[in-house]
Amino acid sequence: MSLSPPAPVRVMIVEDSVVVRQLLVHIVARDPRLVVAAAVGSAEEALHEIGRVQPDVISMDIRLPGMDGLEATRRIMTDHPTPIVVIAGSVEDESLKISMNALKAGALTVVEKPVGLTNAGFDAIAETICTQLYIMSQVPVVRQRSFAWRSRTPDLRPAQPERDRSSLRPTIMGLAASTGGPPALAKILGALPAEFPLPILLVQHMGAAFMEGFASWLNGLVALDVRIASDQETPVAGKVYVAPGDRHLLLSPTGALQVSAAPPLGSQRPSATLLFQSLAKSVGSRGVGVVLTGMGEDGAQGLVDLRRSGGYTIAEDESTAVVYGMPAAAQRLGGVRLSLPLDLIAPRLLNLTRGERE
Repeated sequence: MSLSPPAPVRVMIVEDSVVVRQLLVHIVARDPRLVVAAAVGSAEEALHEIGRVQPDVISMDIRLPGMDGLEATRRIMTDHPTPIVVIAGSVEDESLKISMNALKAGALTVVEKPVGLTNAGFDAIAETICTQLYIMSQVPVVRQRSFAWRSRTPDLRPAQPERDRSSLRPTIMGLAASTGGPPALAKILGALPAEFPLPILLVQHMGAAFMEGFASWLNGLVALDVRIASDQETPVAGKVYVAPGDRHLLLSPTGALQVSAAPPLGSQRPSATLLFQSLAKSVGSRGVGVVLTGMGEDGAQGLVDLRRSGGYTIAEDESTAVVYGMPAAAQRLGGVRLSLPLDLIAPRLLNLTRGERE
C-alpha cells in the first residue's frame, strides 16, 4: 500500500496591501508544499480568524493599519502560539526595529517582502519566502511570556590573584545562532557588562538586507557596543562584531578581523564553522565558542576544531533552544564541552574570564 503524500502546510497571510497580498497568495499557491488557508488585511482580522483557520504558519506584515505586526505577534504567541515568519517590506530603521522586536516577541525569522513579478530578484525572493514558511511550520512554538532582558551581572573582579589564573583566561569569543537567535543573543549579551573583557565575533543567519538593522537593534538592547564588522579591524574587548550580510567573519592569524566573500560553506555565508575554525587556528586554547539555537549543522565542525585546539566550547541546552539543530549537531560530533540552558551561559562566560574553566 502506498503512503499518501503529506498534507500541505496551511499558511495564513497577513498583509494590508491588496497588491502584495495577491502576490503572496500567488507565491504560496504555486508551491506544492503549501496552501493558502486565509489571506487577511489587518492584524485585527488575523486575530479574529486564527482560531477558526488554525494555520500551520503565518506570514506577517509589520507595517499594518491599526495594530501593527509586532503587537499581533505578541498576541498570537500569547493566545494561539503559531510559527510566524515576518515579511518586512523596507529596511528603514523603524520597520527593522519593529521586525527585530517581533523576533524578540516570538516570531521565528524575517524575510524580504516580494517585489513585482517582472523584477529580476522575484524568483529568488519567492523561493526564500516559501522555503522559510515551510521550514518554520515544522518548528514547535510555545506560549510566550514576558521576562526581563537585562540581568544583574556578577562582579568581574578576579576570584583569585591575577598570576594564578591569567594563563587560563580566554582572549576572544565566537558566538553563533540561526532560527530563534535574536532573542537568545539579546538575553546572553544583555547579561554581560559593558566592561566584558573579551571581544565577541557574532554570526547570525539572517537575510543580508537586515544585518545592519539587526546590529543596530541589538546595540540598543545591551550594554556592549554592537557593530557590523569591518575587514582588517582590530577587535577590542567589550565590543560585539557582527558578520556583515552574505559575508564570512574570521579572525586572521595576525589578530585582525577578516571579512570574506569566499564561497558559502554548507549553504551558509556567514558560516559559524569557518568563524570557529579561524579561532582555533589563530588563538587555540585562548578561544571560546558558543553555539545557540538554529536549524542545520553550521558551527558543529568548527566547535570540534576549536575544542581540539584547547578552546572552551559551549552549546545551548535543548531545554531552552527554539530549534535544537545546530547545538545538537555540535554535541553529536563531540565539539561541546558544556551544554547549558540560555540563562546560565552568560554567568559561565563571566567565570571563564576569571580563568575558571571547570
